[in-house]
Amino acid sequence: MTDFIDKAGFGLKARHRAEKRFQWTGRLAILISLAFLAWMVVTIMIGASGAVRLVQIAVPVDLSVENVDPDDIAGAGYGAIIKQGLRAQFPEVSKRAEKKRLYNLVSPEGSFELERQVLSDPTLLGGTPLVWVTASDDLSLYVRGKINTDLPEDQRQISDQEIAWVDQIQDQGRIRNVANWGFLTNGDSREPEIAGILAAFVGSALSLSVCFLLSFPVGIAAATYLEEFAPANRVSDVIEVNINNLAAVPSIVFGLLGLSIFLGYFGLPRSSPLVGGMVLSLMTLPTIIIASRASLKSVPPSIKEAALAIGATPVQAVFHHVFPVALPGMMTGAIVGMARALGDTAPLLMIGMVAFIVDVPRSILEPATALPVQIFLWADSPERAFSEKTSAAIIVLLVFLVAMNMVAILLRRKLEQRF
Repeated sequence: MTDFIDKAGFGLKARHRAEKRFQWTGRLAILISLAFLAWMVVTIMIGASGAVRLVQIAVPVDLSVENVDPDDIAGAGYGAIIKQGLRAQFPEVSKRAEKKRLYNLVSPEGSFELERQVLSDPTLLGGTPLVWVTASDDLSLYVRGKINTDLPEDQRQISDQEIAWVDQIQDQGRIRNVANWGFLTNGDSREPEIAGILAAFVGSALSLSVCFLLSFPVGIAAATYLEEFAPANRVSDVIEVNINNLAAVPSIVFGLLGLSIFLGYFGLPRSSPLVGGMVLSLMTLPTIIIASRASLKSVPPSIKEAALAIGATPVQAVFHHVFPVALPGMMTGAIVGMARALGDTAPLLMIGMVAFIVDVPRSILEPATALPVQIFLWADSPERAFSEKTSAAIIVLLVFLVAMNMVAILLRRKLEQRF
């Protein structure tokens, strides 16, 4: 008997040790996952650091009457004025190739910036003020230490002569770093130093608005009918199986469907948030229906039975008593489904939202792009400065996704009813 008790005690201790090992294994797995997530986010944030800072260069410009007519300020050649100011700083530059490299120190946006400064402050006319304009992407990368100057000259973006010019300008205090608000307020551009995400952000917001307005009521209505009113027969089983299968269909299939139906058959405007939202709504509908049905199933049956017992009709019992209890879960499923749609690129590529869009869309019918597509375009660009923009856009997309998930959690907690 003593031997049996000892063996039983030893077995109990072994089970307890095994349980603790399992718990620590789970905790270790969570820590490893969090470490990889933190490493990914920190890496992206380090890569995005250059996108939030803008390098500017001060250029002395001649705004005398010979260069700018006071009666026609907007008609002046501000690009030529900036080039003249650069040549005045380095009078030894005479060859055409050297002049071209010298002009490349300033972004093409510099002429428009000078024009805006003169229009906003006409007192600059008649003198030779020192104006701050955006530097080129190559100069910006060099100032931020992103160019390896130990490489041979033919293997880097900036030449030894340009480095000497930049060092001389830096010694004069004519290069500075400022906050790059243009990243949040500008549209896309061929020049990485002035490219922004506003057009893509508005395009994503418009597409998601269309997606929500279409998928949420349709998904809720379909889930309510299938769960509460549809008869249990072969047709209902087929519909349920197909909804579950559609939730696992690759997103590019929905893009092909939108390309052939919405664009090819109905002739809707290509690359518009309307078509993008319609395609995303097709993709999110199965997710919303499945989540909504699960929310309806989680409602205690006694609520519906009590409503029926006091004389409510089946429709009244569902919409007056069951539906309000299940609504938080339904909204959570809808927002999570839309968050997944926000980060999807393949269906939007298929309907043409990969186009180069500079202007911010003002309606759902105008051409637009989306944040994940913008990230794809920048990541595929040969200019190295676009890699910083790509990382910064990923951070914005992650913030957008986290915000949507936080809204889903807050709505669920606020509307949830406990029994």
